[in-house]
Amino acid sequence: MDYSQFGAMLPELIILGLFLIVFLFDTFCGEGQKKMLTPFTTILFGLATVAIWLIPSSGEAIFGGMYVDDTACKAMKAILNIGVFIVFLQSAKWTESDEVAIRKGEFYELILVTLFGMYLMISARHFLLFIIGLESASLPLAALVAFNKKHYESHEAAVKYILTAVFSSAILMAGLSYIYALSGGSLYFGDIAEAIASGSRSGLLIVGLAFLIAGIGFKLSLVPFHLWTADVYQGAPTAITSYLSVVSKGAAAYAFFIIFVQVFGAVYSDLWEWMMYAVIILTITVGNLFAMRQKNMKRFMAFSSISQAGYIMLGVMAGNFGLASMMFYIFVYIVSNLGAFAVISAIENKTGKLSMDDYDGLHKTNPWLSFAMTLAMFSLAGIPPFAGFFSKILIFTSVTSTGSMALYMLVLIALINTIISLYYYLLVVKAIWIKPGDAKVEAFRSSTGERIAIWLCVAGIVFFGLVPYIYDYCYDAVKTAYGLLI
Repeated sequence: MDYSQFGAMLPELIILGLFLIVFLFDTFCGEGQKKMLTPFTTILFGLATVAIWLIPSSGEAIFGGMYVDDTACKAMKAILNIGVFIVFLQSAKWTESDEVAIRKGEFYELILVTLFGMYLMISARHFLLFIIGLESASLPLAALVAFNKKHYESHEAAVKYILTAVFSSAILMAGLSYIYALSGGSLYFGDIAEAIASGSRSGLLIVGLAFLIAGIGFKLSLVPFHLWTADVYQGAPTAITSYLSVVSKGAAAYAFFIIFVQVFGAVYSDLWEWMMYAVIILTITVGNLFAMRQKNMKRFMAFSSISQAGYIMLGVMAGNFGLASMMFYIFVYIVSNLGAFAVISAIENKTGKLSMDDYDGLHKTNPWLSFAMTLAMFSLAGIPPFAGFFSKILIFTSVTSTGSMALYMLVLIALINTIISLYYYLLVVKAIWIKPGDAKVEAFRSSTGERIAIWLCVAGIVFFGLVPYIYDYCYDAVKTAYGLLI
């Protein structure tokens, strides 16, 4: 083996190096020095994020074409790193709590391992490497969900997560076995694409594709593979819930795009177009309808994230023309969703309150948190001039640019659901600003990490709604990687 090939995996090597540094610091430093673990890891990860953002992509395929580090992959990894950095900031106070402080090193180490797995999912061009990345990202997440060892809800959430993860992986592997047989015994994305394009459209291929959609759909919380989401989001620590809702979803969405557009694009109209129409419509609609009924803020955000996953999947339906729009949508979803979770986390850490009713009159005692939550809700709902509005416009435009009447109808249904989503997002705004009565959350000052996280999210919601820097960055990355004029 030519070990020099590992030099082309700079993003992965940076994350592994950071993992080893954090592990050694956590293992060998004394109790007094461990108080510095949280700022040390956060600052180091921030520097790693800047490095991954700035280093040029190698653009080469290594290990026989199993791994590719093109500009689009690097851009997606940089976007995920921004989300993880914000999660580290908003979870700093929680990791210093009496219950978690002794295990905070494990929190950072597990997060870094899952991020490494997501990197492999993004760059994989061989299903064996993709499965390694998928399991590296999934199994440590079960430990993270169960991180609050003394809480029954956390244990219950972890059991539900690991069981559904195991079954979804089994279904995914079954689908891959059918596709492996139909492609002449290859797991390379390119070989499978060529074999399927030149072969017959058998019933076994339909089953294999359906199983693939089900297996990856679990990671994305697509309906009907979403039933674990609300219970896991509610039972897991809020820091883990915020990580699950954005970073894990973003990596799975990009991998889904690569697999279905670049591997099975030749049989799109014949086999999996109708499947995705049904999945997207159900995901957006069911997520919206169930979000209306929620009073627990974490369950509310769970069904919101299910609906948002449907909008992200619209980018897949646009083919290669939708990749830049999908990446931009994921970035905006990260800053909007994490902005909401930063406020939820700050209030929970101070008061333990998680009900929407507890937010009544919040503006009277905590105007800054009220302002940040309102902007996050407006962005998630797609209200102009915030970033969420432009991300929805761009992804709708990319889908309709194909000219298909069926896709026009799909976008129309998504637009109707956007109007429906305004209702439940504005329920939070109504509780904060309009409902009469005394405030149920007393005035308090959030921690430094929480304030920085909120400021970053608010800046992202406002600034990138007006300045298209991130979209241009994604556009240039995709154009360089695939030579497309989007």
